Amino acid sequence: MPAAIGDPREFCDPADAPREAALLHAQAAASLAGVTGQESAALDQEIGAALRSLDGGELAAVFAFAPSSAVYRHLWRLLVQVSPGAYANDLAGITFALPVVIVVASEGSDTALVTLPAVLSDPAALEAVLREQGALGGNQTFALANALVAAETIDLSRLPDLRALQASSPSTLRPVLADLLPPAPIRVTGRLETVHLRFIVGCAIAAAGANLLRDTRVGSWGTPFAQSLTCQLRPPSVSLLALPRAPQSLVPAVQQGRTAQREVSAQLFVSNALRKFRASVGEPTAVISAHCAAGVATGGELRLSLSSPFAARAAEGFRCALLPGDRVADVLAMLVDLVRDCRIDDVRVLAGVHADRDPATGAPLLFKAENLADATAASVQQVSR
Repeated sequence: MPAAIGDPREFCDPADAPREAALLHAQAAASLAGVTGQESAALDQEIGAALRSLDGGELAAVFAFAPSSAVYRHLWRLLVQVSPGAYANDLAGITFALPVVIVVASEGSDTALVTLPAVLSDPAALEAVLREQGALGGNQTFALANALVAAETIDLSRLPDLRALQASSPSTLRPVLADLLPPAPIRVTGRLETVHLRFIVGCAIAAAGANLLRDTRVGSWGTPFAQSLTCQLRPPSVSLLALPRAPQSLVPAVQQGRTAQREVSAQLFVSNALRKFRASVGEPTAVISAHCAAGVATGGELRLSLSSPFAARAAEGFRCALLPGDRVADVLAMLVDLVRDCRIDDVRVLAGVHADRDPATGAPLLFKAENLADATAASVQQVSR
């Protein structure tokens, strides 16, 4: 795998972080650089206790002001570890979320906007699928909310408040969620498919210490769950594909969902673009490059362009935003594997970090293989199988 591609993201200056956040950043960096496992473990224990004591705003600030991707990932791993269930005697209340990637498009000739309310008419039917297929470690005592919510609704700033759900019984969960987690409607904007991310939140009661969320794969429940969900969400004249992921605790569910949405968006782009190229001029060349991007939260993204010298105006581009905890090499590998799986043989990766905009047109800068200048071409690595 080529390693020359740059990291275009911008991380915060440690001097700008709030005092509490800066202390945790320094402890995380020290843990990562620890000479012994014992030294790192002691620091991690301190960090974990501090993370659990923070309110929503303080917790969000710790991650928003992270000085590097490595520190962000280390703090994220510790946060996952310190988010257990709420215990009552020998029972634990476990709040979880199922990420769902939803692909929608209008099927009719009328391109008027359609809004899906993102409210489930029969959450009990989804619960029945999970129980029958032994999801959640075979647990039978759980309930799902009747709303599909946005990632921001269950993200870091909301995490301390959502811990209160773990004290709710499944029978009282839905009324509680009606106040805490409003549905996030989905807009169908036309015949072109769009990709959306939503979450179904639930709460389970289990024996203290039980790990109901250990299986991160979509098991046999996936197909019937998706079918039931599609039936409940899809209005007439709308095509809808629901792609559920495995239930996870809230922190990893948000990350897994955002990653899944990005991968499905890339798959949809490549599929549609290849259909056009192969119907007209044949196989395209793929170029992947890293760019500064002012409109992206982290300030950087990878871009994938598909082009052919036989169709100068038919170039297609995909912008793949980088998340703060990403390893750039992992996102690059996802894009390379995707185009390889689609039988594109000519794949080129540009070294370094490139500008956001084309100075000549003002449009987002995308590279075509046939237009790479000699100086740039020297920094191109062709990816072999």
